[in-house]
Amino acid sequence: MVRAAVTSALASPGRSSGCTSTTASSEGATARFCWTRPNKTAEKDAQPNQTLRGFGFVERVKAAVEKACPDTVSCADVLALIARDAVWLSKGPFWEVPLGRRDGSVSISNETDALPPPTSNFTVLTQLFAAVNLDAKDLVVLSAGHTIGTSHCFSFSDRLYNFTGMENPSDIDPTLEPQYMMRLKSKCASLNDNTTLVEMDPGSFKTFDTDYFKLVSKRRGLFHSDGALLTDPFTRAYVQRHATGAFKDEFFADFAASMIKMGNANPLTGSQGEIRKKCNVVNH
Repeated sequence: MVRAAVTSALASPGRSSGCTSTTASSEGATARFCWTRPNKTAEKDAQPNQTLRGFGFVERVKAAVEKACPDTVSCADVLALIARDAVWLSKGPFWEVPLGRRDGSVSISNETDALPPPTSNFTVLTQLFAAVNLDAKDLVVLSAGHTIGTSHCFSFSDRLYNFTGMENPSDIDPTLEPQYMMRLKSKCASLNDNTTLVEMDPGSFKTFDTDYFKLVSKRRGLFHSDGALLTDPFTRAYVQRHATGAFKDEFFADFAASMIKMGNANPLTGSQGEIRKKCNVVNH
């Protein structure tokens, strides 16, 4: 089921599977992206997550799991397994996912303040990661998840048209490599383009590899948060090392370790939280 979904997503840019990773929060890594709250704004509906896709796919996987093992496997664990398989099926690393987490009971949109937006600078990024016991190495390693998939223009168009708030064609992020900037402008015609999709790792967006680091090292990272990795000595050195392409196995091991670490950030276990029957609704 996961293989079919990933194959379909990679064959059709923009049909990327959202809802395929866990969210590290004060409640731990829980499946909060996929929940719906009547008369409330669920996290999946909040502004930072409005481009997430794949909720229906996650529900189908969860339904199959519930049929085989009722009230046993949490949505947090289902999402962690889907994320792992999506990376592996994209020719990335495989890792054993620690299981036994439970789901939280809150999915309110303002909790997305704990999620790093693509416009974050290095200080904001490290603060958000530190809040869930993730460090600078986890930041640079997990950022490389941008090696697969696509993004809507509005997630980065401020770098092209409104970097300092002037809202004109000359208001450009000076850290963007000029030729790459022009290429992005040719794809994203305006600040408010909310339909066009752009490959995050041009030429290699279907494959989990180290090409992301090559792009960032050349100032061709799509998001401001990608470029921010060059502003810190440690993360810049990591980017430059892996931009050589000579340490793929090392990066794969680092990515697997950081994913496990993120998934274990303050998890709900034992009698905490609940095991959701459906990932998009709270149990009644």
